Amino acid sequence: MKIRTEFPHNIRTIAHTWIPMPDGCRLAARIWLPETAEQQPVPAILEYIPYRKNDGTALRDSLYHPYFAGHGYAAVRVDLRGSGDSDGVMLDEYLPQELDDAVSVIAWLAGQPWCSGAVGMMGKSWGGFNSLQVAALRPPALKAIITVCSTDDRYADDVHYKGGCILAADMLGWAMTMQVWNARPPDPAVSGDGWREVWQQRLEQTPSLVKAWLSHQHRDAYWKHGSVCEDFSAVQCPVYAVGGWADPYSNAIPRLLSGLSCPRKGLIGSWAHEYPQRALPGPQIGFAQECLRWWDHWLKGQDTGIMDEPMLRAWMPESIPPCTHHEQRPGRWVAESVWPPHDAKPQRWFLNRNGLNQISEVEPPLVCPTAQIVGLEAGMWFPMGIPGDMPGDQRPADAKSLCFTSEPLAAGMEILGNPEVTVTLSCDQPNALLAARLCDVAPDGSSLLVSWGLLNLTHRNGHEHPEPLVPGECFTTTTRLNACAHALKTGHRWRLALSPAHCSHAWPSPELVTLTVFPGTDTCLSLPMRTARPEDSQLLEFAEPECSPPLPVEILRTAHRERMVQHEVVKDRFTLTDRNDSGRYRFVQDGLETEDCSCDTLTMQEGEPLSLRVHCERVAGVGRGGWQTRAAATGTMTATREAFQVTSTLEVFENEQRVFARTWDFQIPRDGV
Repeated sequence: MKIRTEFPHNIRTIAHTWIPMPDGCRLAARIWLPETAEQQPVPAILEYIPYRKNDGTALRDSLYHPYFAGHGYAAVRVDLRGSGDSDGVMLDEYLPQELDDAVSVIAWLAGQPWCSGAVGMMGKSWGGFNSLQVAALRPPALKAIITVCSTDDRYADDVHYKGGCILAADMLGWAMTMQVWNARPPDPAVSGDGWREVWQQRLEQTPSLVKAWLSHQHRDAYWKHGSVCEDFSAVQCPVYAVGGWADPYSNAIPRLLSGLSCPRKGLIGSWAHEYPQRALPGPQIGFAQECLRWWDHWLKGQDTGIMDEPMLRAWMPESIPPCTHHEQRPGRWVAESVWPPHDAKPQRWFLNRNGLNQISEVEPPLVCPTAQIVGLEAGMWFPMGIPGDMPGDQRPADAKSLCFTSEPLAAGMEILGNPEVTVTLSCDQPNALLAARLCDVAPDGSSLLVSWGLLNLTHRNGHEHPEPLVPGECFTTTTRLNACAHALKTGHRWRLALSPAHCSHAWPSPELVTLTVFPGTDTCLSLPMRTARPEDSQLLEFAEPECSPPLPVEILRTAHRERMVQHEVVKDRFTLTDRNDSGRYRFVQDGLETEDCSCDTLTMQEGEPLSLRVHCERVAGVGRGGWQTRAAATGTMTATREAFQVTSTLEVFENEQRVFARTWDFQIPRDGV
C-alpha cells in the first residue's frame, strides 16, 4: 500500500476533545481537520466504535482519517460510551443509548464552526452496524453512510447465531474479547484525574454479555432492535455497502441492495474482515479514493460519476487449490446494474443416489452419517485474512457427510448470489440441525469450500417460534447458503455435502441425530447461475491502494499465531486450538503500550454431542512507562440436554497488583437449540 505524505490540504490534529451528551456523559473524540476548516468549513466523517481511539485502533485510524482530512474533510473518531476514554459503562451491543448518543454526536459535529453542516458516517463491523442503525433514525445532518462488513439482521448474520444455531466457538469467544477490552482503563494522560473512578465503575457494572445473548435463542425483539431489515424504508440517506466473500457478513449486501429504496451501491471483493485497501485475500483496491468519490458526491455535491456506475460490483473468484491462507484470489471484477438481476434464473440440480443431476429421479431414501466431528476444516467463522483463517481441503469433512457430486462440467459455470438447498427429509429426534456445504471438486479430488449454510430444523418455519420435529415425519425445508461468487473451471465438479453437525460453527443437537433424505422433485440444489454482461468489460479500474502515514510504533513482542487439530485416538476425542498473540507494541509519539492475546479451545468426543466444551482465554494490556495494567478473562461453555452452562472469570491488575476480580456462573435453558 502506497503511503501518501502530500495532500491538497494541510492537516491539523486535535488529539483529544470531549463531546457532551444531553445527560452529562462525555464521549472522547480525536479529530483531524484541514488547517483552513475554521475559515472554510468542511463536511465531517464520523467513525463511532468501542475499540479505543488511543490504542486499540490508533494505528489503523492513522491510515485513513488523516487521508480524508487531507482531502477536505473533518475526520472524527469517537469512543462509544463506556469504552476507551469516554465516560460511562457499555452494557451491551447497539443499545438505544448508543444510537441516541450517535445522534447527539452528529448534531454536535454539524454545529461546529469548522463543519459545513453535512455529516457522513462510516465504519467496519461494529461501526458499519451502527452506521446503518443510526441512518434509520434519520438525524437531519447525516447525508450518507459507508457500511463495511456489517449486517442488516442481527440474528441471522452476526457472531451469535447462524440459521438459528448457536455459533459454537464464536459466541463465547466474542463475549470474552469484549470482557477484557471493556476492562481496560481510560488513559490517565487523556482523561485526567477522574480516570480511576471511570475505570472502577466499568469494572463493577459491565455484565457478562454472553448471558444476554444466550437468553434470546429465537429471533425476538432483542434481535429485531438494530436490525434495519425490519423496516428498510426507515433508511433514506444514501448507503454504500462494502464487504468481502471471505467475510461472514457478505449476505447483508445483496439484502440491502434489494431491500433499500434510497440511493445505494454495493461492493464485494475477495476480502476477509478488513478495509479493502489492505484486506486479504487480495486483490486490494484504492478504497480511500473510492470513499472520497462517494463523499465528494453526497457531502460536497460534486459530480464524481460514482452513481452512474452499476449498483453492484463484485469479484468473481476462480477455482484454486484449497489452502488455509491466500494472498490473492484469482478472478475478475463483474457488475450488476440492479439487484436482484432482472434475468436471474437459478439452475436446479437434483440430489440423487448417483450424485447431482439436472434430472429428478425418485429413489430410495438416503441416510446422513451421524458423525459429530464435521467441520474442523471449515476455517474461522470470523477470518481476518491472516494465515490459518481460511477453510482447508474439505475432503475429511466430505467423507463424514452425505455427498452429492456432479459430473465434470464441460464448459465451466459462474454463480453469483445465495445458493439454496431444498430437501425432503425425516429425523428421529425432536431437535436437529442441517449443515450444507457447496464445494468445487478439482480433477485431483481436492475439495474447495465455496459456500455453506446452517438451519436449526426446529426453525424450519421461522426463527421466532420454533417447532419441535415429529420423529419419523417427513417434511420439506430450504436452507439458504451464504452469498458467494465462484467461477467453476471446466473439468471441475460441484459437490453438495449434508450433515447433521458442523462442530466448529454450530453447537450440536442434544442427541445423536439420524437424518433421512428423500430424493425427488422437492430435493434439489438451486445455484444462482450468472452469464457475462456488457457491464463487466466496461468497468473502470480501481485506483491503487494508498493511505496516510501510519503512526510510528516500536515492536516490543512480535505477533504469533497457532491453529491446530489434535486427535486422541483411544477416546476418539478431537481438540481444535487457536492461539493468537497480536504482539505488544509502543506508540512512539506518547509512549502508550498495548497488547492482546487469545486462546480458544474446542474439545469434543466423536459420537457424544454433549461432550462439546468451548474454553476461551483473553489477556489485554495497556500502560505507559511505570504504569501498566492487564485484564485477564477466561470462559467455559458446555451443555446438558436441558441447559447451557457458562462459567467465566475476570481479573484486572495494575502494576501486577490485583485490583478487581469477579466470577460469573450461570445456566440458561435450551430452547430448541
